[in-house]
Amino acid sequence: MERDTIVKEVVEALKMFSRDIRTQIDEMGSQLRAEIQDTANQLRAEMQDTANQLRKEMQDMANQLRAEMQDTANQLRAEMQDTANQLRAEMQQFRAEVNERFDRLEQKFAGLRVELTETQETVHFLASKTIQHEKKLHHLAKQLESVR
Repeated sequence: MERDTIVKEVVEALKMFSRDIRTQIDEMGSQLRAEIQDTANQLRAEMQDTANQLRKEMQDMANQLRAEMQDTANQLRAEMQDTANQLRAEMQQFRAEVNERFDRLEQKFAGLRVELTETQETVHFLASKTIQHEKKLHHLAKQLESVR
């Protein structure tokens, strides 16, 4: 009987030990689940923070690029305006030069017209004098013939 009692006590001790081990395993499982949940929550929070930080960096970069594009566009507009103004100035200078040349040509033609008019008057005068002299010579020739 002693043996049965000892076996029963050993079995009881093993059952108690087994319960203690199960309790410890259950507690460790609960602790591990809680730690895993905490770690997962921390990782989710870190991922959310990283995502928010990346979104902010992307927004900052987009704003910076927009500002650079706007600056470049403004600079190009200013360069185009300068070029347009320069071309306008060159065109005005060219027009002034052309107008000046036309004015000189008009003066030259006016002078040529005056000279041509004077030449025509001189030619007309000389033609009339030539006719007068021819008439006189003709008249003198007739007189000479009648004297002979």
